[in-house]
Amino acid sequence: MSMSHTIEIALTVNKIHYERRVEPRMLLSDFLRHELGLTGTHVGCEHGVCGACTILFDGQPVRSCLMFAVQADGHEILSIEGLGTPDNLHPLQQSFIEAHGVQCGFCTSGIILTLIPFLEGNPHPDEQEIRHAISGNICRCTGYQHIVDAVMLAAEKISVTQNGRILSEAKDLPPNYGS
Repeated sequence: MSMSHTIEIALTVNKIHYERRVEPRMLLSDFLRHELGLTGTHVGCEHGVCGACTILFDGQPVRSCLMFAVQADGHEILSIEGLGTPDNLHPLQQSFIEAHGVQCGFCTSGIILTLIPFLEGNPHPDEQEIRHAISGNICRCTGYQHIVDAVMLAAEKISVTQNGRILSEAKDLPPNYGS
């Protein structure tokens, strides 16, 4: 493809600034996966229905399969790879492990990224609120109960700052709490 058919974009992904030339019709999900190698953003339905491709776009969950990469120009994105590290998981990621909220894992990154702003705005949700929050995310492996349990566990473990951002684990709980 010639350079005349591409557009330069500048964006921040997982706190790293990128400048790239992209095709105008390249989806944001494809940009993250193929241009940046961030394969934790999964593409399931390509219609914005399943939620597997959910990322945080300026702090809000969006379906990356419904956005063009050029729409991300000048914006900040968080994918699952930017949430924690293998040695220092985010409390929500750790809670998914402890409460067995992960089975095949295909939907997990989208669910977790949907739940981050939800928990920041509602640090003590009940089961019905959690189920409503993840109603746009499809999991074909579970009956969602372990996912709900993981969110309840995370809500017990995290503290939220005054501006609503998840700060850290608030207290140590036994490893099998909630299971």
